[in-house]
Amino acid sequence: MTEGSEGRPDAQWPPPSMDFSKPTIARAYDALLGGKDNYAADRALAEFATENIPGLKESARENRRVLVRGVRHLAAEVGVDQFLDLGSGLPTVQNTHEVAQAHNPAARVVYVDIDPLVTVHGQAILAENDRTRVFTGDVRDPAEVLSRPEARALLDFDRPIALMLVGMLHYLSPEVADEVVSAYRDALAPGSYLFVTSLVDTGLPAQQELARITRENLEEGWARTPEDIEYHFGDFELIEPGLTYTALWRPDNLVDANNLAPGEQLGMAGIALKKK
Repeated sequence: MTEGSEGRPDAQWPPPSMDFSKPTIARAYDALLGGKDNYAADRALAEFATENIPGLKESARENRRVLVRGVRHLAAEVGVDQFLDLGSGLPTVQNTHEVAQAHNPAARVVYVDIDPLVTVHGQAILAENDRTRVFTGDVRDPAEVLSRPEARALLDFDRPIALMLVGMLHYLSPEVADEVVSAYRDALAPGSYLFVTSLVDTGLPAQQELARITRENLEEGWARTPEDIEYHFGDFELIEPGLTYTALWRPDNLVDANNLAPGEQLGMAGIALKKK
């Protein structure tokens, strides 16, 4: 067995397309969160980025916390029962399906990630959950993702869906982001929601430095201004509190907006409704 491959036969693991000598987005994020589904290259990148970006680990944890708050709001308060989580990353605590199905056991969730390791771990965890699917796909190819049998069999695109780009938008290059996100928006029925979190550029040096480190090591990573992030919601209507720092998006505990820590200023979050 190779490192991280417990329980999987050597004949099937690792998939030929996987190169564990290079970090990936999903595994590096897992390392930042303190997970165990990562390799030396992923941990090295996470450690290097943490040393150079104040508050990075806390930012990663806050991005996970806002995912929980956002899914909880959509499932419990709005009543959405279908979720398409793009660029979902490796399974960790309080995944989208766990949060959604805790409030509505009938909720259906489809995960998509380009890293085959996500599918391997996801399928093992979800083997007995017939309301959740995971498959390997490139978020930058909406036509392929939206036509996949795994998505079409579980999700009804004639009904409202919560489409999630949580921690994913900043990995879409400026050349493709508009076309990609608009294609997903167009595929959604009225009453659907778009949930986005993204690395932001409000003029703090650490924001662009993190984008640079990410781009140089993972080939992708762009910090966008709040205006650029909001642009990707199109004509969807942002719900309260609008697009804001992740720590300020419907926090469970009181947060001083005038005294945010460095890590709390790296990302922003927003959820918007498709009315027509």
